[in-house]
Amino acid sequence: MHPLRRLVPFAAPYRAAMAWGVACVVLSSALYSLQPMFLRQAIDALQRGAAPSQLWRVAALMVSVALCTGLFRWQMREQLNGISRRIETDLRDRLFAHLMTLDAGWYARTRTGDVMARLTNDLGAVRMAAGPAIMYLINTIAGGLFALGFMIRLSPRLTVIALAPLLLLPVVMLRLGRAIHDRFESVQAHFSDLTTRVQENLSGARIVRAYRQEAAESARFGAMSTEYVHRNLALARLNALMSPSFTLIAGLGSVAVLGFGGAMVLRGTLTVGTLVAFGIYLTTLTWPLIALGWVTNLFQRGAASMTRLLEILDATPAVHDPAAPRALPPRVGGRSVEFRNVSFAYPPRDGAPPREVLRNVSFTIPAGGTLGVVGATGAGKSALLELLPRFFDPQSGSILIDGIDVRDLPLESLRAAIGFVPQDPLLFGETIAFNLAYGGADDAALSWAADVAQLSEAVTRLPAGLQTILGERGINLSGGQKQRATIARALGRQPAVVVLDDALSAVDTNTEAAILHGLRDALSGRTALIASHRVTALREASHIIVLADGTVAEQGTHEQLVARRGRYWELLRRQLLEESIESETDDAPAAASSAS
Repeated sequence: MHPLRRLVPFAAPYRAAMAWGVACVVLSSALYSLQPMFLRQAIDALQRGAAPSQLWRVAALMVSVALCTGLFRWQMREQLNGISRRIETDLRDRLFAHLMTLDAGWYARTRTGDVMARLTNDLGAVRMAAGPAIMYLINTIAGGLFALGFMIRLSPRLTVIALAPLLLLPVVMLRLGRAIHDRFESVQAHFSDLTTRVQENLSGARIVRAYRQEAAESARFGAMSTEYVHRNLALARLNALMSPSFTLIAGLGSVAVLGFGGAMVLRGTLTVGTLVAFGIYLTTLTWPLIALGWVTNLFQRGAASMTRLLEILDATPAVHDPAAPRALPPRVGGRSVEFRNVSFAYPPRDGAPPREVLRNVSFTIPAGGTLGVVGATGAGKSALLELLPRFFDPQSGSILIDGIDVRDLPLESLRAAIGFVPQDPLLFGETIAFNLAYGGADDAALSWAADVAQLSEAVTRLPAGLQTILGERGINLSGGQKQRATIARALGRQPAVVVLDDALSAVDTNTEAAILHGLRDALSGRTALIASHRVTALREASHIIVLADGTVAEQGTHEQLVARRGRYWELLRRQLLEESIESETDDAPAAASSAS
């Protein structure tokens, strides 16, 4: 199926306006086609020595028809071009809404710059195909048919002579149209690569500067930009070839008309007015045929871009609502969480084999309990926590909340019950109040959550307090402040289950202790899953699991794990030693100062 046919549902709400726009195109073409006939009458009347009043009548008719033609042309542009803008808006909204449903695996496989390119350049090309291209195609067909009809009426023989060279047009159009489609796809694909490079460099500007790679990145961008120019020039050469080819073919028809038509005038079988009118009709017919090349170009570009947009619209989320959803039972406080023999591998990317990060993980947290998750980097802590709100689904095993498999719960109600704090804190470029209230916290809950996260004091030092506008991804806050803000955002929703994925890694030890103290009260009665690289942060968890190579190496309470002197004890001993060394290092300058 042609990709542009998928635009039909988007055009359906505007059927009436589109029908009026098409009618205006046909009416304007019909009225415009009358002008040469009026001119023919005037020229022939002059040759016969007609009275001036007759000429004035013809002139008045020509002016009246020209005004009506202009009115209908204005209406056709107003309607059809306006509809194309509305279709573009509806399609953009549909794309964005669909992007919100796609799972984390899809985003892991898809570059942000590529998505941005499709939502800008490709969407614009589709709009041109949905509006201007349709308008000019109908204008071309209607204008050509009216011109052809009057040409046959004026001189069938001369019409056959004029149209003979035009038989080459379909051949040229088909060959060039296919080549334009392929080259435009190549241009758009490279534009996606270029956009991705820009997005990565702007997001990672600090790293680029820190490693003194400005010149290298500029060189890479310059090479990609040069390649983009080369691909556009290749496309431009085809576009430049199309219009002259059509003009040349149409010019051959004009030469034939002048030669044969002039001879007919000299023989007296054709009037001067008829030859002039026929020449205008041939020009009127020629222009639509030339415009047909431009219209073909627009449709080929639109089809190529729509194909790229359909790759988004047709993407099926791996994580979706169940066919027969169940509801969580009403409960005050926390909810029980259970993992049963859960195994998980991240979705493959770029043909790489899937990487298994969890194997046969099992544990149970009673309602209101706290689970601590520790392990070395890459042990699978983040993957385990991301499975609970169904950012991904496990390949085997099951995850239950209050005894119900999370895959049987509607995503909205599941995620509404969970306050999630990711390892990488992300804030929007809005006010701090907007970010903290994101998800529905009221002012009282927002203030309470900011206090628990030890954020209130930091907020008072900002220029406009809670109304301070944050930069992109919260760049004008420190790493610790961003983490505290994301903790406050999660707590402000008053969720039944709180998930903290190494959410205190960027704060100092004293602040961590203060936040943990506040969290003890805030999490009272709520179920919590806390992953941390600091074992000391999890001492008071009711249950602790130690992950190693994706499996549960140890589990139990803090006291039980310390008594076993296994992995957990080794991690704790090492971290306490590191903290002791850091404390001695910090005290050394103070001692030297007092001694002097």
